[in-house]
Amino acid sequence: MCDFVCIIHAIYSLLSLLSLSLTGNDPIALLEKLLLIINYWSICIWNMSPSLDLPPKGGFNFDLCRRNAMLENKGLKAPTFLKTGTTIVGLVFQDGVILGADTRATEGPIVADKNCEKIHYMAPNIYCCGAGTAADTEAVTDMVSSQLQLHRYHTGRESRVVTALTLLKKHLFNYQGHVSAALVLGGVDITGPHLHTIYPHGSTDTLPFATMGSGSLAAMSVFESKYKENLSRDEGIKIVVEAICAGIFNDLGSGSNVDVCVITKGHKEYLRNHLLPNPRTYVNPKGFEFPKKTEVLLTKITPLKEKVEVIEGDAMEE
Repeated sequence: MCDFVCIIHAIYSLLSLLSLSLTGNDPIALLEKLLLIINYWSICIWNMSPSLDLPPKGGFNFDLCRRNAMLENKGLKAPTFLKTGTTIVGLVFQDGVILGADTRATEGPIVADKNCEKIHYMAPNIYCCGAGTAADTEAVTDMVSSQLQLHRYHTGRESRVVTALTLLKKHLFNYQGHVSAALVLGGVDITGPHLHTIYPHGSTDTLPFATMGSGSLAAMSVFESKYKENLSRDEGIKIVVEAICAGIFNDLGSGSNVDVCVITKGHKEYLRNHLLPNPRTYVNPKGFEFPKKTEVLLTKITPLKEKVEVIEGDAMEE
């Protein structure tokens, strides 16, 4: 109905313009009438044109999924996930929390790094062990560590372990397990020592001792047989080291050395390479020296340009 009214107005204005031009009235009136006609016609064209509003789009884009499915249907073999391996543990003792980890990083059947760090800094009183994809564990812990730092700046107070736990589990739950980070979080705050495990899907546990990673079953057997309440510092470190060694010697994805982190009220102690159960005994202690010079066995000189020889001919007769 609105379109029809606009058309009628435009036709009426056009007829009025023609009548004014025939009667020879004021040119200013003609110009005003012309502008009015242009306005009416623009409104009519806009109303009659199809709507330019686009339908709302969802928050996810599945173009790559459809592309991958098409490639698989055409015979392309999709790459498989690489197996990851780690043994990380933690326990609560009488003065705080002790965390432990091995130092082997793997790419499927390949040992990528023999002495990596799996105990990540979160806050001065909080540390976190990571198992799973190395990039995911480092990125997640770095992100939450920066958020805890900003929170300390804003409040002027020490970070609480439950704050780090909430940030980690919320982030992992949002990605439904696609962020491959299995974590053991430990720390001491104003409410005492705390130890938590966070699974890649976002579920958590609060336990007096915990293990994660491919060597977690071997480590858990040590904890279940030897853990007791109110352990001293030395007793706790001994059990943690034994649990990590159980994972190292019974799981191919775990290996190399043992790292330990002891967190108490107002103090932390990071024992890097606390134990070396697999030293490289086959390395020559004297090292290897190359000879000072190389003996010359053959010398051959090849010219780059051919030498031109000028041959003089007989003299010309006069």
